[in-house]
Amino acid sequence: MGKTLYLECYSGISGDMTVAALLDLGADRSVLDRVLKSLKVSGFETKISRVVKSGIDACDFDVVLDKEHENYDHDMEYLHGHHHEGHESNHAHGTGTAQDHHHHEHRGIKEITYIIEHSAMTENAKKIALRIFEILAEAESKAHNVPVDQVHFHEVGAVDSVVDIVSVAVCLDDLDVTEVIVPVLCEGRGTVRCQHGILPIPVPAVANIVSANHLYLKMTEVEGELVTPTGAAIVAAVKTKDKLPETFEIRKIGIGAGKRQYECPGILRAMIISQSAETDEAKAQSEEFKNPEIGNNPKAENQETKDTIIKMETNIDDCSGEVLGFVMERLMKAGARDVHYVPVFMKKNRPAWVLNVICKEEDIETLQNIIFEETTTIGIRYSIMERTILPRETRTLPTPWGEVLAKVCILNGKEQLYPEYESVAQLSREKEIPFAEIYRYIVLANKEK
Repeated sequence: MGKTLYLECYSGISGDMTVAALLDLGADRSVLDRVLKSLKVSGFETKISRVVKSGIDACDFDVVLDKEHENYDHDMEYLHGHHHEGHESNHAHGTGTAQDHHHHEHRGIKEITYIIEHSAMTENAKKIALRIFEILAEAESKAHNVPVDQVHFHEVGAVDSVVDIVSVAVCLDDLDVTEVIVPVLCEGRGTVRCQHGILPIPVPAVANIVSANHLYLKMTEVEGELVTPTGAAIVAAVKTKDKLPETFEIRKIGIGAGKRQYECPGILRAMIISQSAETDEAKAQSEEFKNPEIGNNPKAENQETKDTIIKMETNIDDCSGEVLGFVMERLMKAGARDVHYVPVFMKKNRPAWVLNVICKEEDIETLQNIIFEETTTIGIRYSIMERTILPRETRTLPTPWGEVLAKVCILNGKEQLYPEYESVAQLSREKEIPFAEIYRYIVLANKEK
C-alpha cells in the first residue's frame, strides 16, 4: 500500500528543495544516482549535504554545472528588479541577450521526452516526470502564445531543471508515494528580472500553473520569489488532495533547504503521514454500531442508520476508457466513496459516458476539480441523496499468513463479514499467496462464529 506525503509549503517550493526533502525522508540515493547517470545529458554532477537554515538542520541538493552550463541563482537585490553588476546575465530565469549568456541548452518537450524515455527510470517515475514537464510547457505556451511543441525555454530545458524534475520523480517513486496533500502554496511579493524584463511575482508561468490546475496560493509579505515554476509544476502534477485529514500520525519528516535567503525559513518540510486502519467513515459508522442507545435496545441488531450523501454526475462524449480509468483512480484516492461510469447514447446518436461520483459534501470541491482537470466536461450536476446504512465495525482478523482487516455488518441478528480488498491484496503480495485463497479462508473461518 502506497504512502501519503504532506508538503508544507510555507516557505514556497522549488525543484531542489523538493528533491532534498524527499532524500531526507529516505529516498534511496543509489537509485537516484543510477538514474541520473543514465540520462543523455552532460555537464553536471550532484552534491548532497547538510546545511542549517534559520537554525534548522536540513538536507541540501545541489546540481553543480560545468562552466559551459553554469547558471547562478538570483541574489536578493537582483531578484527585485534592480541592476546588480556581475550577476546580470546569470540567474535562474535567464536575462539579457544571447551574447550575455553562457551557453544553455534550450530543449523542447520532444527532446526532454526522449531523454526521459531512454533513461533507467521506472515507468511510474517516467510518467511523473513527463507530467511535470507537460505542465511547465503548457504554462510557458500560454505565457508566450506559442504552441506547446514549439516551446523552447530555459526553465524547462536547462540541465539543472531536467535533473531536479527527474530526481523528484525518482524519489517519489522510490518512496512509494501514491497520495500527496498540498493545502496551499505560500508566495512572496515584489518583482523579478528575467530575460523578458521585470516581471511581477508570481511570474507568469507560476500564475498560469496555479490557475490551470486549481492550486491554492497565499500571498505573503516576504520580498522575493518563493514559488518557482518548477516547484508549482511539481505540485500540480502530483497533488491528489488539498486538505489534511482531521487527525493523522506523522511517520517521518524530511527537510529540504532552499538556496535563497529570505525572511522566512527557506525550507520545505515533507512528512509521511498515516491515518488509523479505519477510515473516518468507518469510524463514524463503528461509533453508531457501538452507540449505548443501540446497545441497550433488544432490537438493535436490526436497526439501520440514515445519513445524506452527494451524487455528482456528468456526461462526457469525447473521452477514452483509459482516461476514465485514470480519473476513477484519482477520485477514489481523493476521498470519493464510490465511482462508476456507464456507456450511453446522446443526441445525434453520439456514444458517450455518464460519470457518477458518490462523496461527502466536504469533498465536493476537491473531486470536481479533478473531474474538470482530467476530462473535457464543462458542467457537473449535484444531488443530495438520503441513504440507509447498516451498523458496522472494522475488525482485525488472524490468518495463517498474517492479520487482515474486515468490515462486519449486522442484519437481522446475523453478522455479515466482508474482507477489505486492500488489506487482503497487500497480504497476497507480501506472502505470494493467491488473493482468492486468503479471501476464502477469512470467510470460511468466520462463518460459524
